[in-house]
Amino acid sequence: MDIFDKCRNFTRAKETIEAGIYPYFRPLTGNDGPRVQMEGREIIMIGSNNYLGLTHDPRVIEAAVEATKRYGTSCSGSRFLNGTLDLHIQLEEKIAEFMNREAAVIFSTGYMANLGGIATLVGKDEYIILDKSDHASIYAGTRAAINPIIKRYHHNNMESLEKVLSQIPEDAAKLIVCDGVFSMEGDIVKLDQLLPIAKKYNARVYIDEAHGLGVLGEHGRGACEFLGLEDQVDIVMSTFSKSLASIGGFVSGPRYVIDYMKHFANPIIFSAAPTPAATAAVMKTLEIIQTEPEHMRRLLEIGDKMREGFKNLGFDIGHSKDTPIIPIYVRNDELTFVFWKRLFEEGVYANAVISPAVPPDQALLRTSFMSTHTDEDLEKVLEITHKVGKELGII
Repeated sequence: MDIFDKCRNFTRAKETIEAGIYPYFRPLTGNDGPRVQMEGREIIMIGSNNYLGLTHDPRVIEAAVEATKRYGTSCSGSRFLNGTLDLHIQLEEKIAEFMNREAAVIFSTGYMANLGGIATLVGKDEYIILDKSDHASIYAGTRAAINPIIKRYHHNNMESLEKVLSQIPEDAAKLIVCDGVFSMEGDIVKLDQLLPIAKKYNARVYIDEAHGLGVLGEHGRGACEFLGLEDQVDIVMSTFSKSLASIGGFVSGPRYVIDYMKHFANPIIFSAAPTPAATAAVMKTLEIIQTEPEHMRRLLEIGDKMREGFKNLGFDIGHSKDTPIIPIYVRNDELTFVFWKRLFEEGVYANAVISPAVPPDQALLRTSFMSTHTDEDLEKVLEITHKVGKELGII
């Protein structure tokens, strides 16, 4: 046996490239938000998580530029040792205030926030309970923890969750980790049912608001605020790479928990700190979200319009509701790739998602929208998806 055998035997990517339907690693040569340049053409982008379109806001760009001029391009050290800037402390304070939490700690990516947050909180013989559709970074956090006991429940199925919890010793330490908005399905956690169950079985609750922050809730704090239950959630995590127009992430909660995390989370201690530019961009984006709610209003209007539009055309969009994430279920891997290719040829870019990212019979095109999409963009997308969907027999 050779350690490289599995690499040599992996032929799926090569086969789809040769078939002309490989949808991944396509380079962008220009990015204006809702319209991008790819392979010498202008394409309507309906696959980005830049929900509020703020990556191109001049104020955000200027904040990143000024921070780079002042602090340089990198901190060249971990937060734990020599890499903490006053800018990092200011951002953590602003996040804690914005999220109505005692404290927050930032990480260099959202993936590392879940990796560090979960692995630090859950230890040997302690239980972590996951929704089967939780994001890969949540699962990475459970694998990074030292010998936890991992249990899973069916997606957004509270009867399944209670069944799992009922089989765990009453006095065992338990953490339920769940997405606030599920990144593929576009549906929202049933928090009104989850929280009473968690309380009944003495479990703590950790919610990932990566796709809810800046999208849901009166102030943009996410699904927990949208559902009116944020004060009952123990820990809230989110990323900077979606609505916050940057890269990085945070975990927020009680001060004593965050202090513990700052001293034991490996991604803080052994990874370089977020760059000055990324940090300053988040600070400016938070300010815009708090003072200009029209971006969120426009985004939700677009989500409703496209959800209704796809549904009326006959597409299966599953349980997407109240969010700008709308899956189009194809339920066949090869047909999903062909659907992606034909849309791309017609000038629309969506995300082709197949197993293992989703179950084998749940292949889909993941569409997601930005507040900066124009009505013309949206009508064009509906026109093209209708044309291609009919051509391929999907509708």
